[in-house]
Amino acid sequence: MFVGEYNCKLDSKSRTIFPSALKRQLPIDKQQHFVLKRDIYEKCLLFYPINEWNNQVKMLKKRLNPFNRKHSKFLREYYRGTAEIILDNSNRILFPKRLLEYMEAEKELVFAGQDGKIEIWAKDNYEKEQSSHSDFASLSEEILGGDFMFNQDNNDND
Repeated sequence: MFVGEYNCKLDSKSRTIFPSALKRQLPIDKQQHFVLKRDIYEKCLLFYPINEWNNQVKMLKKRLNPFNRKHSKFLREYYRGTAEIILDNSNRILFPKRLLEYMEAEKELVFAGQDGKIEIWAKDNYEKEQSSHSDFASLSEEILGGDFMFNQDNNDND
């Protein structure tokens, strides 16, 4: 659903304008209501349209039992720091200060589309996390296998 990287600036009130190119990638009825949460693995935030967030919650409910102590602890941490976001009339996002502090954001952000969600990074951290071309190629081969694309192309011709 979401494609592209967009640089944004925070104003003095911890707001930024939601990139119009990302907003255009949403259906009209899904352009106002979102959920923002800390990422599990990186110092960035995840920004979900409410329907995609609801899909995430459904997946969790299928796999977790809230009466299991470990599952309960996981859920507590998973939901810690989540915030409901509604764009204002100027298409701005007001970020909770605690989430900006978590991602170490000061002035510049990067919104990076990733299918059903958007990663939001402090610009400096986003640039530090970028892999070299050869590192990414090695990772791709490790995860997908050297002939993954070839096999996919052959299956499409059947």
